[in-house]
Amino acid sequence: MGEIAKAMILIGVVLVVTGLVVLLFQKANFPGKLPGDILIKRENFTFYFPLATCIIISIVISLILYLLGKFR
Repeated sequence: MGEIAKAMILIGVVLVVTGLVVLLFQKANFPGKLPGDILIKRENFTFYFPLATCIIISIVISLILYLLGKFR
């Protein structure tokens, strides 16, 4: 029963942190507007690839998963 309680607490903390991060990103206009994000506009064509944003998100997720694995 103790393992289930720990898992529920961890899930709750992750949800709260995720909610706070989403709120902060909405105010900061961070995602999608970094140098390194590719934006090509032509007459009838727009291509957008958030390269720098993807790299930063990947690093953050990798760090979180590494830390979660370290504390198990």
